Order: sequence, then structure tokens, then C-alpha cells
Amino acid sequence: MLERIFHLREHGTTVRTEMVAGITTFLTMAYIIVVQPAVLTGELFVSTLGEEVRTGMDFGAVTAATCYATAIATLLLGILANYPLAQAPGMGENFFFVLTVVPAAAGLSAVAAGHTSAWQVALGTVFVAGVLFLVISVLGLQVFLLRAISPTLRNGIAVGIGIFIAFIGLQNAGVIVKSPGTGVALTSTVASPDLLIFAIGLIVTAALFSRGVRGAIIVGIAVATAVAVGLRYLVSFLPQVATWPAVAESRLLLPAEQGGFAVASQILSLPPSLAPTLFRMDVIHALSLQMVPYIIIFLFMDVFDTLGTLVGVAEQAGFVRNNEIPRAKQVLVADACGTVLGAVAGTSTVTSYIESTAGVEQGGRTGLSAVVVALLFLAALFFYPLVCMIGSYPPLTAPALIVVGAMMMRNVTKFDWSNFAEILPAFVVMLGIPLCYSIADGLALGFVSYPLVKFSAGQGRDVHWLMYVLAVVLLVYLVGFRG
Repeated sequence: MLERIFHLREHGTTVRTEMVAGITTFLTMAYIIVVQPAVLTGELFVSTLGEEVRTGMDFGAVTAATCYATAIATLLLGILANYPLAQAPGMGENFFFVLTVVPAAAGLSAVAAGHTSAWQVALGTVFVAGVLFLVISVLGLQVFLLRAISPTLRNGIAVGIGIFIAFIGLQNAGVIVKSPGTGVALTSTVASPDLLIFAIGLIVTAALFSRGVRGAIIVGIAVATAVAVGLRYLVSFLPQVATWPAVAESRLLLPAEQGGFAVASQILSLPPSLAPTLFRMDVIHALSLQMVPYIIIFLFMDVFDTLGTLVGVAEQAGFVRNNEIPRAKQVLVADACGTVLGAVAGTSTVTSYIESTAGVEQGGRTGLSAVVVALLFLAALFFYPLVCMIGSYPPLTAPALIVVGAMMMRNVTKFDWSNFAEILPAFVVMLGIPLCYSIADGLALGFVSYPLVKFSAGQGRDVHWLMYVLAVVLLVYLVGFRG
């Protein structure tokens, strides 16, 4: 049955390989189960922005909504498109939801009068954007866009995503920290237990990966977790160790909700109720004139986050044939359905996850690995304490992101190095994605620069007409809406 549905032999894979890939992808993105409710409820920002940032959404309901929406969207994608892609609420989108859309919705007269709440209107904007995305996907308009992207630019997107997830990995590990003068810098606490745990996980993962061991990333995460548990108990038995500066400032001693490591006290728990957020989106007030710009921005972010991730994964897995990405329409339809279902359940925009490349590096080539991810997210509702232990402590999964980011750099060999007019826009995308901290914004910069550079170099006729149209639209977005 699995062979008939997913064509495993045709893709040179096995059930075992797909399961390992699915588990790997799940472990690298399991943090969303903890982070998403912390963001959407506003709990993540209370310490820095004050109590007024709380949205009023129920933490448990958002947790359940995140798992259900992720599972359904990823299952749809795996079966419809047969791609090793996982989907979940987007990190950029959920910050935009809380810090921009909810405050904007709070200014509506209906919210002020108490007829509705700001978070319900915000969910309504997500729902409307998802429906629009679904219409675009069903009509197949995104296929024209994929065909319009040159091979060099497409590979530049893959490399940019690789640098981006490696950068995220370094930040999650605590190697790279914020700096007032330079933006980012190397941490001053190199002897931190966080970095020790990360380094052990990275060395184990890299060593096994270099030897061609299947499941190297999972083993690396398991070893890092064992080391973290050992160090946590060591500190509890030797309290004087906790006074050491490097240890005292580490996340190892922080509570899990603050990015620390807490050993799970139990394995199983009952899933939280979905009722407080289910079908609570307010579509009527979301369609008010004040909220239309936010619908457009949500639509833009979802479309280009998904396209960017799809291109990156397709290049990494070797799916591209004759400048075509097979079954791209099905991927985007599944993504759009995920966004609609997510809004219905009570979470922000669902999009394809760049962490899927971790599973691809473990050999995932079909939708079976996506199905495994979906089932694990459903199971996570019952194994919530265990998932929290791993997913809420970023140094455990950071090595996986570093390894995957390094492997995605291979796409630079596919550039047309003889044509600088192709190289420069690809370079803009490569830098734009990580430095903007957004796939969508990085793509916008690259897509605006591509026709301009090509035209100025006398190669304007080589550019697909859609790229000119897109450049104008994205320029309007960057100038008129991005702020």
C-alpha cells in the first residue's frame, strides 16, 4: 500500500529511511509546539513589553491548534504532493500576528465596544488570506512564477535558506548573540554548558554524517539530550557549580518556558482542549477596510515563504527536472488548506518549514516522511512533557540546523558563474534571506533586483515577463506596506 501511494522504489528510498527522515524533521521543528502558544498568547513578550501585550488567547488551546493544524496540513501535503515537506505555523507570521495585527485590530470600534476581540479579528485576517492563497493555488498561478525563476536564482534561494537555518542554529545554540554595536557577535561565554551540549551534538552528528550513518541527526540530538540531562542533575547535586559565571548565565538552569532545559517529570499527559479557539475567527470585521493591508501582507508572506521553501527543498532533494518542480501546485494547495484550517483551529498562518531539509538530508524523498511528521505531531499532544524537554531547549536541535545548512551550500556549484547578471541577484537573495531574517523579504529583494540587473546588462529579453510584473508589485509592497 505504501509503495502504491508514495512510489518508494521510484524515488530510491525505503519505509525505514522515510521514517528516520520524518522523525528527524519532527525533532528539529518540535520547538513550535512550545514557542507558538508562548507567542500567540503574548507570554513570550510580557517580560519586555509588559502585561498589555497579552492577547487573551488560551495557551492550551493554541498548543492543541498548533499540533492539529500542523498534522492535517502536513498529512495533506504528503498524500497530495508526495513531498518530504512539513508545515506548521510560521515564526515570522506569528510575530507579525501578535505585534502588528492584533494591535491594529484593537483599534476597531467593534473591538472597543466589546462585540469581538482583537485576536479573533486577527485570526479572521489569517483565514481570508488563506482562502485567497487557496484560490491562487487552485488556479495554478504560482506555476507560472516557478517557471519564471531562473536556475541560478532558484539555487540562490536554496543557498540563502541554508545560510538562514545555519544562522538560526548558531543563535539557538547561543554561539551568536545580539550586539548593540554590530547587531550580532560571538558570545562572551564560550565555556557555557549550552555551548558544550551544542558542540557535543554537532561533533557526533557531523562524525556520523561523514561516515554515511543513517539517522545521524537523530543520534546527535539523542546524545546531546543525554548530556543535557546529565549536566542538569550534576548541577542539582553540586549546587556550588551553579555559582560559576558561565553556568549561572546559561539557559541550562532556566525554566523551559524561558528557553531553558527542564527534565521531563512524566512521559504522558492528556491533550489540552481546543474549544477556546475553535471557530472563533471573526471574518466579518477582518474584511473591514483597516484590516485589508494586513490580509495582503499575510498572503504575500505565505506565498513566498512556501515558494522559497519548496524551491530550497526541491533543489536539495534533486526533484527539479528541466527547470520544473513536479507537483508544485499540490504543495501550495495543501499549504493554503493548512492556513485556512489553522485559522479555524486557532493559530496563525501555516507555511512550509525549512527544517524539512533536515529530513531530506536523512534520505527523505517522498510524502511518507511528511505523514510520519504529521502522526508525530498528533502523538506529541499525548507526549507533551517529552516533546517540551527537547523542543524547548534549542541547543539540542541546533546541530541539525548547522549540518543541514552546510549541506545546502552545495547548490552554489549550480550557478551560471559565466553571467554576472545572474550571479548578483542570486547573491542578493543569499544575503537577503538570513539578514532580513525572512524568506519572504529576502525573495522580495532578489526578485526586484533580478529584472533591473538583467535589463541594465542588456539581457532584458532573457527575463520572463512575469518577473517584471512581480518586481513592480514587490517594490510597491516594500515601499508602501512593509513599514
